[in-house]
Amino acid sequence: MSVVLTNGVLTATIDPLGAELHSLKDAAGRELMTDADPAFWTGHAPILFPIIGALQDDTYRVDGEAYTLGKHGFARRRMFAKVAQNDVSVRYELTDDAGTRAVYPFGFTLHVEHRLEGATLHTAVSVTNTGDRDLPASIGFHPAFAWPLPYGYDRTAHRMVFSDTEVGTVAAIAANGTIAAERRPSPLDGRVLHLTDALFADDALVFDPVHSDSVTYGAADGPQLRVDFPGMPKLGVWTKPGAAFVCIEPWDGIADPEGFTGNIFDKPGIHRVAPGQSHRAAMSVTLKG
Repeated sequence: MSVVLTNGVLTATIDPLGAELHSLKDAAGRELMTDADPAFWTGHAPILFPIIGALQDDTYRVDGEAYTLGKHGFARRRMFAKVAQNDVSVRYELTDDAGTRAVYPFGFTLHVEHRLEGATLHTAVSVTNTGDRDLPASIGFHPAFAWPLPYGYDRTAHRMVFSDTEVGTVAAIAANGTIAAERRPSPLDGRVLHLTDALFADDALVFDPVHSDSVTYGAADGPQLRVDFPGMPKLGVWTKPGAAFVCIEPWDGIADPEGFTGNIFDKPGIHRVAPGQSHRAAMSVTLKG
């Protein structure tokens, strides 16, 4: 059963499948998240674990063995157990089992916590290595926000303002979902990304690295969402042209480089978590104005 958190400023609905945020509403009940139109994408805000993006041929290698794992990993398709809840926070847990070990042969406990604080929703994810060998992991966030936001401004008025100057090019997505060798020119106008469908004709924009630790999304004169992601080294921005959402995706890993066939511990963005140790990532969304 879904959990509803509310503090009079925001109301968040969390589904135990994937411990996924399904809805975020303001005090007037206006929806700030995707409409999940199946013509485009039915996701809302999946948690990405233990990989981000696609593997070359959906395959990774470790200890001389090859394993098949789909794009963005398996956490988003697994049922989590609720381990704590009050009016403004909920904590979920996923542990390894026969199903996960068939595709990811490691012992782990994955915790996802959502917490409201004023006009902010905080989300934190941590993985603890409960096994006896090093564990490879990346953690990512994939929230899809309404485009346009429900404040009367046209889609064309919406933009993202980066908190820092982003220099150079952005990574390009190859046809198979991996990271292409050739990069794309930056679409930024100073620190501003003017949102148009044309930006996403060739899949996501991937800022690798990202120097900002937040972006502010919305119409310049209207209420906006600030997405904070301190410590996250990469950022994806994605939609499908014509859809009523745009994703702002802080990641601490990335898809395979095109053609990569090495050990998973050599994959860019993979964290090596020692037995008994944990790895954590966090982001927050704040309604401003």
